Amino acid sequence: MADNKTPLQRPASRAARLSAIEEMLVHHIVTSQSQLSSMLSDEGIEVTQATLSRDLEEINATKTRLEDGTVAYVLASNAKAATPKSAQQQMSRILSGLVTSVAAARNLVVVHTPSGAAQYVASVMDRQSLDDVLGTIAGDDTVLIICKDDERAASRASWLLEIASTSQQAGD
Repeated sequence: MADNKTPLQRPASRAARLSAIEEMLVHHIVTSQSQLSSMLSDEGIEVTQATLSRDLEEINATKTRLEDGTVAYVLASNAKAATPKSAQQQMSRILSGLVTSVAAARNLVVVHTPSGAAQYVASVMDRQSLDDVLGTIAGDDTVLIICKDDERAASRASWLLEIASTSQQAGD
């Protein structure tokens, strides 16, 4: 019953369905509603074509011609997707003044921030759609990043520390 492809189990709710659709559009090239419906069905989410149309409209998904000529659904936020380098530069600018320390502990990454900044840092991380990150939990000045395994947590902690340090070094 365990599916190695999708570690998340989703409730049968509208919010969970919208989240699944967004995730599929971010991680796969989806060229039709029937393809998306089939992908959702594989995840145990049954949806009518009319509901799927409304869902795509609600999450601002549009059909766009990709660089290779394929016409596929993309989220409005990804329509003008930043290159990985510019996305990393943008994250660096945001996180450089907010991350005060990073430590890996088993499959967890603990990130300390100034008071009141943890939820913003968690939000920035959540928007990255990182395959090795299952989720984040934020308090007032601490973010807990839950990774798939110990090795990925150590790698993610190093990556985050590097990202947060980049802009500070450039400004020194």
